Amino acid sequence: MIAKAQRRVLVTGAGGQVGRDLMALRSPGLELIGLDRAALDVTRADDVVAALGRARADLVVNLAAYTAVDKAEDEPDAAFAVNRDGVANLARACKLRGAAMINVSTDYVFDGTKPGAWREDDPVAPLGVYGKSKAEGESALRDALPHHAIVRASWVFGAHGRNFVRTMLGRIGKSDELRVVDDQRSCPTAVADLARAIVSIAAPLLDNPARLAGTYHYCNAGVTTWFGFAEAIFARARDKGLKPPRLVPIKASQYPARARRPANSELDCAKIVKAFGVSRPPWRESLLPVVDALIA
Repeated sequence: MIAKAQRRVLVTGAGGQVGRDLMALRSPGLELIGLDRAALDVTRADDVVAALGRARADLVVNLAAYTAVDKAEDEPDAAFAVNRDGVANLARACKLRGAAMINVSTDYVFDGTKPGAWREDDPVAPLGVYGKSKAEGESALRDALPHHAIVRASWVFGAHGRNFVRTMLGRIGKSDELRVVDDQRSCPTAVADLARAIVSIAAPLLDNPARLAGTYHYCNAGVTTWFGFAEAIFARARDKGLKPPRLVPIKASQYPARARRPANSELDCAKIVKAFGVSRPPWRESLLPVVDALIA
């Protein structure tokens, strides 16, 4: 067992939307050391080993990721370099150091054909390059490092970085009508809640990695479609005095996306709640402060 005073957590991708919220948190017994992409390129194996040594890391939280879903179809090498090879580099460096690792993954590892919520042990079958690169990153971590936790999240949104909420708000004043897909459904995940969940599992994972290592799902409570998500965003925007465009529901086949998305990527989160006692606020509640912050 690692003594609490020695728990040093290296956070990669600390400048991204999840990383910024995570670095703002404080938890007794954990010292967070954040490195953004400029400070650490996870695709450079020697740099990764050196960074873990300098940080004297007991745990790595990997938030470094290639997340441009459509662009990945045209840049597969770039996506796999970060999402698969970067994870492998971190996992091997953790193994050398005797450190544990938490890696954030995605609902897009699933093909969306299951009618109900996806469990951690359901088979993965990604539809696009992004999902495949993340799935192979999961496999690389499992193969290289026993003491790990993979946390799959879905439809992540927050006040920083590029995400659906920012995109929708950016369309206000640009047109009178907006067409949004209404036949793909999942569970939106607020960055702030995801960051708190990651911090909540860090210490227990270090205390008992043999028992708690594995794959978990985390998202906010509640399921919706992209259209329903947009409706909630625009409802709050109207409450704040803005005039959003009229929403028109369409099918995914009518939207010119480069990459295919799963029709259903709802995640079953019972496992992470049981193991760590994390909270899952309703996504509609967690959406409100994000919309307010972006409007402000």
